Amino acid sequence: MNNIADNIQKIHARINNACQISGRNPEEVKLVAVSKIKPADMIEEAFHSGQKIFGESYVQEFRDKHPLVSAPVEWHFIGGLQSNKVKYLRGKVSTIHSVDRLSLAQEIDRQWGKTDKTVDIFLQVNVGDESSKAGCSPEELESLVRSVAPLPNLKIKGLMCLPPHFDDPELVRPFFKQLKELAEQINNLHLPAVSMDELSMGMSGDFEVAVEEGATFVRIGTAIFGARTKKA
Repeated sequence: MNNIADNIQKIHARINNACQISGRNPEEVKLVAVSKIKPADMIEEAFHSGQKIFGESYVQEFRDKHPLVSAPVEWHFIGGLQSNKVKYLRGKVSTIHSVDRLSLAQEIDRQWGKTDKTVDIFLQVNVGDESSKAGCSPEELESLVRSVAPLPNLKIKGLMCLPPHFDDPELVRPFFKQLKELAEQINNLHLPAVSMDELSMGMSGDFEVAVEEGATFVRIGTAIFGARTKKA
């Protein structure tokens, strides 16, 4: 039997340890529970165990699941996003982690313009130059930031990455380090309405290394909820 409360507690202990190693304040690191393919009752259980932020990756699944969760959770969207599906997220998520192109940012801005809310976004960078993964290239990042920043209904909070997978987390470290360096480069431009204070990086297999390299949001599913079954 999967004990969600125990798992959350263990993850926070590991985050705290990684912060201690790297001289960081654990309060700087927020845990996003990746709840894709997990039922509403497990989300409720995690919420009542102290978890507040939940990340979903599939728009249709989120649309169906959202009304089933009565707890006042903070929803983040962390998966690949098509512009024609943004309307289903409008006003329901506080943060979108996967903005990798201007056309998507423009549609997010247009949809949130219909609400009295703004939405926080991360710009996704393909640090591993993997054709199978979304994200702008490091070379395109500054141009994307400059194009997206003036959009009034969203706020750039920082960068996100899905680095190449390695069984050894130490092999992922250079990619986390690169994302941190890119954020610092953008911060040094002092662009209006642009913040690079947040880094969304690190998952169940490598989040401690990500924290050591500056992650402020770690996205963890398996280590909280157990292995995922196939999406129906």
